[in-house]
Amino acid sequence: MIKLLLVFSILILFQTQSSAQQRKPSTPFILGQIDSIQSTELNETRRLNIYLPEGYSPDSATLYPVIYLLDGSADEDFIHISGLVQFANFSWIDMIPKSIVVGISNIDRKRDFTFPTTIKKDKKEFPTTGASEKFIAFIEKELQPYIESHYKTSSSKMIIGQSLGGLLATEILFKKPALFNQYIIVSPSLWWDDESLFKINPLVLNADFVQPTSVFVAVGNEGKVMIADAKKLAEILKKDPDKKLQVSFQYFPDEDHATILHEAVYRAFKGMKKNNK
Repeated sequence: MIKLLLVFSILILFQTQSSAQQRKPSTPFILGQIDSIQSTELNETRRLNIYLPEGYSPDSATLYPVIYLLDGSADEDFIHISGLVQFANFSWIDMIPKSIVVGISNIDRKRDFTFPTTIKKDKKEFPTTGASEKFIAFIEKELQPYIESHYKTSSSKMIIGQSLGGLLATEILFKKPALFNQYIIVSPSLWWDDESLFKINPLVLNADFVQPTSVFVAVGNEGKVMIADAKKLAEILKKDPDKKLQVSFQYFPDEDHATILHEAVYRAFKGMKKNNK
């Protein structure tokens, strides 16, 4: 009987200690911070997910490049791209410098990432489309000045966009190329409005645009039209007469529209390390 009581007491003590360990308060794992900006251009508040590199301090004199990520919501591409940025700037990897990532959360990506279309079917199916001019104005006049005034930023600015985000990044490259000096354009939806973006004169190719700019264009096994359009974009940019553009194109036959982004951005970062040597 005494032995049974002793065994029972030991079990009770073990369970009590185990429960106490389980009830130990946890500490949140913080990946970044949430910010927001009230936009006059868009007439709405936009949420920003911000990744700050290890060692970042508002009191430091160190300045950091900024990577602007379209589709930057937490349930979209912010987490995995921020992780890739962290990996790429490890000292033993050294693909890119330590950088700030600004993930722009979506409200209506079809509205923000597309210019007006003449295709009646698209107008009917996607009635809110066609406001990219306002979204570009938001980036230029509000978002970039806000980030530059609130964070320790250098003059280096990159944009990453896929699909309709790739369409928007291409539109910026053609119409407002000075907004960024690095472009990662993945699976761009250049079919939009019957490929009308190809019909304008890209300002990035004008002789009076002298900013050194790198452009990485990628596409996966995503159908003939998307593959052909991505190749055409790269070919147009490679005709830069002044050679201020550093243009790379990569086809990923084993990736599709859903899987290409992470691999493409990794390859873009890898190419930056190679080109900087």
